[in-house]
Amino acid sequence: MKNNNQLKVFILDDDRWYGTMLEHFLSLNPSFQIKRFENTKDFFQSLHELPDIITLDYTLPDTDGGKVLKKIKNQYPDLAVIIISGQEDIATAVSLLKEGAFDYIVKDEDTNNRLWSSIQHLQEISTLKKEVDTLKTELKKQYDFSKTFIGQSDVIKKVFSLIEKAAQTNITVSITGETGTGKEMVAKAIHYNSTRSKMPFVAINVAAIPKELLESELFGHEKGAFTGAAGKRLGKFEEAHKGTIFLDEIGEMDIVLQAKLLRVLQEREITRIGGNGTTPIDVRIIVATHRNLQELVKTNQFRQDLYYRLLGLPIELPPLRERGNDIIIMAKNFIENFSKENKLSIKPLSANAQKKLLAYHFPGNVRELKSLMELAAVLANGTTIEEQDIMIESSQTLENFLNKEVTLKEYEIQIIQHYLDKYQSDVLQVAKVLDIGKSTIYKMIQNKEVIQK
Repeated sequence: MKNNNQLKVFILDDDRWYGTMLEHFLSLNPSFQIKRFENTKDFFQSLHELPDIITLDYTLPDTDGGKVLKKIKNQYPDLAVIIISGQEDIATAVSLLKEGAFDYIVKDEDTNNRLWSSIQHLQEISTLKKEVDTLKTELKKQYDFSKTFIGQSDVIKKVFSLIEKAAQTNITVSITGETGTGKEMVAKAIHYNSTRSKMPFVAINVAAIPKELLESELFGHEKGAFTGAAGKRLGKFEEAHKGTIFLDEIGEMDIVLQAKLLRVLQEREITRIGGNGTTPIDVRIIVATHRNLQELVKTNQFRQDLYYRLLGLPIELPPLRERGNDIIIMAKNFIENFSKENKLSIKPLSANAQKKLLAYHFPGNVRELKSLMELAAVLANGTTIEEQDIMIESSQTLENFLNKEVTLKEYEIQIIQHYLDKYQSDVLQVAKVLDIGKSTIYKMIQNKEVIQK
């Protein structure tokens, strides 16, 4: 029986003497488990045991190695097959390598050494593949959206639900939200929880690349396509083949390039700059923007047909200021993670520190909260993180609060929510402090305008 550390090798060679010689040579390594066959019938009856490596004689009495190789690859495409042949024929070797053989070795005095080198090479590749698979598994865990996006508010629970739906299909996803709300994190969470998780995730910020260079970045170019094009270059769409491409700030794309992008999405193929042929692509599209694409369509800054092509499943990320007590939950998580990474003691947020966070507008959203908490963890001298450790000027909180372009009703909701949080959801106390009827507050709770925790 094969243990987990053994390498299972099948030898198919009708020459009993030569097959026995190979079996003896490979058996000198105790980590190899060898099984030898002299005919294809017995070989294919045992193939379900899935060897790690197959050495295949090219010249067999009832068939040739090429046909056996095709049959192996049709049943188990990932099996590694090394052809061992008495023919020193380059054309045959090239043909077999194209059919999926890992190596082609000629029977001579150096066969054993070449076979040993080939098997070592296969082991190195296998080890690398396992390491890559492990890294991808860890990456998938990292983008487990239930851990990536922390919170208990209704708005973030809705986002969780949409991410889960998006990950189950290949539907195009459009993510909207203010800067810093985590749009790329959502895109990664969808990709790494989808069937494409082991394939590339390629992100490109449309706003960060000059419009005259963006086409080459997306679709690639041929050698000599323009001044400075010293060689062929693959674009981001080709890099993302079989995986996901994330186009951030799609609203900043030039109107001329939008037409070319639309054609790529319709035809599922790209043409490199300076090229004549087309290249098929299989790519999942996720786009994001902090702008209102519908408004851009109305002002002819964004193509309507492209807008509907990209809309797909829309996910709107709420700004941090609309997530209520999620701010405190996320703040504690950022402090804990940063403290563990930097071997600092994990300090709790004082009541006044929490009040300061809940009163702040957070124009930088989650990104800003993370930076503030990491700095606070460093600055705190006592056993807790205090109000003064959070580097927000009190004037900023009031100024940001008053500068928000919201309705009077929205101001009312935020004020009542603030005092409900402050007084541990004591409706009678909040009604007394604000000099309003308790029925007003209860009605807002019932309508889910505010949350009684």
